[in-house]
Formats: sequence, structure tokens, C-alpha cells
Amino acid sequence: MEFRFTDEQLMIRDTAQQFLAEVSTSEAIRAAMASEHGYDAQLWQQICQDLVWPALHIPEQYEGMGLGYVELVAMVEQMGRYLLCSPFFATVCLGVNSLLVAGTDAQKARWLPQLAAGKTATLAWCDGRAAARGGCWDASSISATATAEGDDFILEGEYRYVVDGASADVLILAARLAGSTGSQGVSLFVVPADTVGITRELLPALDQTRRQAALRLDKVRVSADALMAQPGQAATALQTILDLATVALAAEQMGGAQQCLDMAVAYTKERSQFGRSIASFQAIKHKAADMMLRAEVARSGVYYAACVAQEALEGGPLATELAEAASIAKSYCSDAYFKNAGECLQMHGGVGFTWEYDVHLHSKRAKASEHFLGTGAYHRERLAQHLLDQEAAE
Repeated sequence: MEFRFTDEQLMIRDTAQQFLAEVSTSEAIRAAMASEHGYDAQLWQQICQDLVWPALHIPEQYEGMGLGYVELVAMVEQMGRYLLCSPFFATVCLGVNSLLVAGTDAQKARWLPQLAAGKTATLAWCDGRAAARGGCWDASSISATATAEGDDFILEGEYRYVVDGASADVLILAARLAGSTGSQGVSLFVVPADTVGITRELLPALDQTRRQAALRLDKVRVSADALMAQPGQAATALQTILDLATVALAAEQMGGAQQCLDMAVAYTKERSQFGRSIASFQAIKHKAADMMLRAEVARSGVYYAACVAQEALEGGPLATELAEAASIAKSYCSDAYFKNAGECLQMHGGVGFTWEYDVHLHSKRAKASEHFLGTGAYHRERLAQHLLDQEAAE
């Protein structure tokens, strides 16, 4: 396993960094937050048509670029750093991954070229009751049902916390057979968002840079060709999809942790007290050093997880380590991002709380992303259970 960027990967990362520094400015972020869908549609089309970012790890046979998960993570890191308001995470890290993992050949041929060209997608699986219990990050949180009726399926139920669910063009829906629980009886369906019977409602959220929605299915009839994988046997595929998304989210958090460090250092160099820059004070240096340590450790965990994620997509020898690698990355990055955001706010002093500075945007994103797909505590418990299972197997 090579833990060094290739020239191509460096070019992808640097191009993303330069582009996002220009287009995802403080003013652009605030304008997107106030818009109807939470992002600039013109910028999204530029990202799709000119930069072809959504096509990055889509296979070439489906009009993609055929690159790997490390390249994707390198790009997503920069999106987290600059708080890009776009449906990229929902479309690529949830939608595209769902099709790559669980889609049939026909579904891939139909939907992947459309997503590469600019259509948006998302994944819905979590219901509100599971969220109220403190967790909705696996198949046990699915309450929507799928009932076979002839050659069709009737879908009924509710979902909450669906990323960009109010604006997505394509929905991947998780539903279970009536009477099933846990990982039993889970199926996945891919449907157009305007399918009759689907109602979508935008939810208020702490992080206004990433929209969430509630979905209601009222006797939604879908044909058998919407079914992904085998009926009632998609729980393992769903968990793989969520683990892939977790790695990408950890990359966003790592990028945000780095940006909090950069903002804090830049501000303390400009802020003077007692006749000198406060960046020269030892206490400030210690805080900055700790922030840098968190960002660097997070980077190591994320890029190892990205290598494992690529193996999982290819069916390589490290595929079985995906859940462990994803939890390691997410548990550390959740804590590192929120801690760095808090230190950045402290180093800004009183102005750190104000709307004029961007510190509060990262603080809100850090807290929201900490909870989405599982907190650090959730993933540490998951790791502990994984170790216990391994020990019992031996």
C-alpha cells in the first residue's frame, strides 16, 4: 500500500483547492445558505460539466473517469476545508456509491451517466424514532416497508435526516419486509424523486451549509427493475455504502480541522496585544501545535481508510477491514474537527462568536457532522464490539 500521493493525485487535490478557494468564499457560502436548495445551481453545473467531479470514481464504461477512492477523498477533503455548499456528498458519496455497491448492470447503465452529467441523488434509510433513541446508522433504523404486489413493490413509511433529500433528482430508498427486524429483510430501491406518492419536506438544521429533509412514502408503487440486489438481502450492501460514506465524511472533517488551524494561525498573526502579535505567545503556540497534531493524525486515518475503501469497491483483500477503518477515521475526525473549531473560536476571542467571521460556520458543521453517521463514541463502541467478535472467532 503506497502512502504517498502520485503526481495525478497531487494535481487533483491542488486543482480542487485552487478552484474552491475562488468559488467557495465566505460570501458565496452565505448566499448558498440563503438560497432555495442550499447551493448555487450554476456552480454545481460548472462542477459537473467543466470539472466532471461527480464522475471521478464512476467506471469508464458508465461515462466516468474511472479513478479511485483516494482521489475522491483528496477532493472531498478540500470541500470540507472550504465548506462547499453543493449536493456532491449526497450524490457521489451516497448515491453513486449505492449504485456501485448494490446496483444491477441495467441500473448502473441508466443512472450513473446521468449522475456524472449533473443529476443529483441521495440515500434515505433512517427514521425519526431511531434518531430519537440516539442512533440511526445501520439497517436496524429502517422502518419503511416494501410489500410485493404482483411484479411491483409498494413502499410505505418515513425517513428523516436525508441529506439534500428535498432537492435530489434520484432517491435510493431502503425498506424492509413487513415483520422483519435488524438486518433481516432489507431491500434497496432506486427511483426518480418525482415518483407519485413521495412527499418531501425540508428540515431545520444547525448546519445551514448542508440541507436535510424528511421523506414520506404513501403507497409508492415501483416496478421490479427499481430493486437493487436481492429482495430482503441488502443489509450488508447498505452497511458497505454507509461505511464508504463515513470515510468521505471523515475526509470532510479532516479538511475542516485543517482550515480551523489555518484560520486561527492567520488571525493570531494579525491580532496584536501588548505591542506584539499574539501568535508569539507561548499559550497560543501550544494551542496551534495541538491543532496541527489533530489534523495530521486525522489525515493518516482518513487516507488509510480511503485505501481500504478502494479495496472494498474492487473486492480486494482489505475489503473486510472497511468497517474498522471507517470507524477509526470517523471516531478520531469527529473529535478532532470539533475540538479544532472550539480552539479556533477561542483564539479569535470575542469576534469568534460573531456572524462576520466564518468560525461559527465551521463550529456548526463540526457539530452536525460529528453526529451524522455516528459520533466518536458510537464508532469507538463499534470498534470495541468488532474486537470482541474477532476474539470470539479465534
